[in-house]
Amino acid sequence: MNSGTSTHKKLTAMGLLIAIGVVFGDIGTSPLYVMRTILRANPHFDANYILGAVSCIIWTLTLQTTLKYVVVALRADNKGEGGVLALYTLIRKRGYRWLSVVAMLGASTLIADGVITPAITVTSAIEGLHTFSADMPIVPIVIAIISTVFFIQRFGTGSIGTYFGPFMLVWFLLLGVLGAVHLVDFPLIVKAFNPYYALKLLLSSPEWFLILGAVFLCTTGAEALYSDLGHCGRRNITISWLFVKAMLILNYMGQGAYIMGHLDSVHTGMNPFYAVMPDWLLIPGIVMATGAAIIASQALISGCFTIFSEAVHLNFWPTLKFKYPSVDKGQIYIPQINNLLYILCVVTVLLFQTSAHMEAAYGLSITITMLTTTVMLAVYLQQRFTPLWAVLIFLFVYLGIEGFFFLANLTKFVHGGWFTILLALVTGAVMRIWYRAWNIRRKYLKFKKLSDYYDVIRDLKADETVPKFATNLVYVRQSDDENMVEEKLIYSIVNKQPKRADHYFLVHFTNDDAPNTLDYTCHELIANTLYTIDIRVGFRVNPLMTLYLRQIVEDLIAQRRFDIRSGYPSLRKHNVAGDFRFIVIHRIYYASTVVSALDNITLHLFGFIRHIGVDDEQALGLDTSNVTVERVPFVVNNKYRQRIRRRE
Repeated sequence: MNSGTSTHKKLTAMGLLIAIGVVFGDIGTSPLYVMRTILRANPHFDANYILGAVSCIIWTLTLQTTLKYVVVALRADNKGEGGVLALYTLIRKRGYRWLSVVAMLGASTLIADGVITPAITVTSAIEGLHTFSADMPIVPIVIAIISTVFFIQRFGTGSIGTYFGPFMLVWFLLLGVLGAVHLVDFPLIVKAFNPYYALKLLLSSPEWFLILGAVFLCTTGAEALYSDLGHCGRRNITISWLFVKAMLILNYMGQGAYIMGHLDSVHTGMNPFYAVMPDWLLIPGIVMATGAAIIASQALISGCFTIFSEAVHLNFWPTLKFKYPSVDKGQIYIPQINNLLYILCVVTVLLFQTSAHMEAAYGLSITITMLTTTVMLAVYLQQRFTPLWAVLIFLFVYLGIEGFFFLANLTKFVHGGWFTILLALVTGAVMRIWYRAWNIRRKYLKFKKLSDYYDVIRDLKADETVPKFATNLVYVRQSDDENMVEEKLIYSIVNKQPKRADHYFLVHFTNDDAPNTLDYTCHELIANTLYTIDIRVGFRVNPLMTLYLRQIVEDLIAQRRFDIRSGYPSLRKHNVAGDFRFIVIHRIYYASTVVSALDNITLHLFGFIRHIGVDDEQALGLDTSNVTVERVPFVVNNKYRQRIRRRE
């Protein structure tokens, strides 16, 4: 898929098909377990209960998915990208420091949802085999499928992704047809469009919180829908949602009509999704459901990769190694995250065993994500000069709706909800500690005026008594201002084994709030000697130092601003290219140098957490054969002012 705003904004038949295949996998597999969960919420269900529950589903899909996400959230795009962290980057420049905590909370709970979704969708699909044999071993089959899904991530899904759209189109048509066929079982199910029956059920039933907790599962894929904005564009998602919503509602109504027409034979242990299928369709139906579950899982896994990629660029997470297994835009593969998600998914399956038990763990974390999105959308609307009364109404309505959903799902905490909340808390804690420690370290960095050292660098270059360290010497600069440079970098060049070179490159990476930015500026501060380069990278672009520097040098050569030939006369006369050497400075923290106890603890944790990620040289894609790593003390304050005295 090509990037660019023009491609994303075009409404095309292919765009609609891609949206159906990529965006709606999660929400499109909800019919596998929603009605079954609703039956379990009230074992003494009757026709009025089912009618009210179906009405709740219809209006949840309308108010939550359609109005909040499709109508409002999809307009809050960051250069065509959506999702909780893309929304945060869009609004963070206006202050509101507390928004970083909200964004971390939303991202961590969405990641927790990404762990439970593949487990519950695949398990729900495979459990259809119980219609043939109640003793069928489900767990080994589920683990085998999940293992395959995670294994193929390393190869990318570009080659098979083209089949997602047609497959999911058939899947949604199957949902719609199955539902429509069974409307005749109880034609009055159409009364579910009247919100009166939803309100009547919730106000009259003492189990309203259990009902809401079950109903909420029908809209859990709405957040993933917003996150996939960058893949398909707002108009393609909006138009295709009209079709998807119609098929989903038909299926839910068909399941409800079937239950109401067979009250004597329906029980809480059955799955209405498979009950509405004729016998001859069961095997193909299970295969289709499994395929849809795999596609939904694939979308959630890719979504998690995107979240972690954005988190790294926002300094919410340690640096990770990104791979791009295909030429398709947005195809990111993060080996560490893939392995971690796989282990957690398998643990989920082994821990809960059945989809019925997983339902208890499902939904709680995603309600928190939705609450955080509501808060940030309100800030977005306020920044777009939306009337205050409209912003307050939006907040009141959706904090109210999602607050009730949160309270309803909170009852699941002891029955399994603790699992996803635990995952979210651990992830969120890592984000918060890393971000705070990063800011502490930035605060205590010492900078000097680079112009004060021009003469020193010129003289060092000309001093042939100093052994030449490299023809071209490259540093990563921390300062946003090209006229300033951190003290330790100057120390490395001048004091710590003086490094004579023909050319010095001070490269700085600026993280841009747009997703796909990739450009640079280059200034020659000392003629044919000192260059500063600023490379802007979007939050979905990998900072590949070697690749980008090579391209920049090629531009300089084409402009006759740089001579690539070696500085050694014997090699220069044969037009041999000069060598490049990279210096990476690692700042080591010593506890005795910190004043604040809280900062002390934070930086200790920072040192522990950094092992989750990769070293700077790996993150920048540097060849280790031409990289020198220098470790320097990270001194933030000198607590000890005692001076030693000479003894007479």
